[in-house]
Amino acid sequence: MSLQLDFAPALSRPDLLAAPVAAALRDLQGDLPGDLPGDLPGADDVEVAEIDPALADTAAFCERYGVSLEESANCVVIAAKRGGETRYAACMVAATTRADVNGLVRRHLDARKASFAPVDAVTAATAMEYGGITPVGLPEDWPVLVDETVAKTGSVIIGSGIRGSKLRLPGPLLAALPAAQVLPGLGIPVAPPE
Repeated sequence: MSLQLDFAPALSRPDLLAAPVAAALRDLQGDLPGDLPGDLPGADDVEVAEIDPALADTAAFCERYGVSLEESANCVVIAAKRGGETRYAACMVAATTRADVNGLVRRHLDARKASFAPVDAVTAATAMEYGGITPVGLPEDWPVLVDETVAKTGSVIIGSGIRGSKLRLPGPLLAALPAAQVLPGLGIPVAPPE
């Protein structure tokens, strides 16, 4: 039996958001959609639902809450190294894919080496919980690389900065984040488990 998700406007439940996520959503409320061309969604289109923190990992969350992997996206933080310098970037990919870290991401960031960033460094730099990292509210100097498929998704479920909730928002909003760049082919399809 699936557990029920009860979504509410994200800014009405700051208790379900990491502090930097709530601050970023408040900032977006003033910036979108009026400052951007077209009919882009804004912070008012972001919803949050409380979940069991033990079910924050995507596969467990989707199974228990009856959400398809196609409706979910993962935020993967990458450490890109070149010449003794380490820079961080976030990759937003559909849950049915994995980020092309050693190919597209490494080249895009002009790095000699790219790998998954150490958990302790990411949680310290973001003030977010592991398992809830989200592109909303990341440090301003971190690029947010969004797979084109995710950017075109009508509604996608992602982390909220804490393990005890999930955000639901329009994919185009991820592409409209200040540090976002849409990269076709960022997500490489993963074969489903047999």
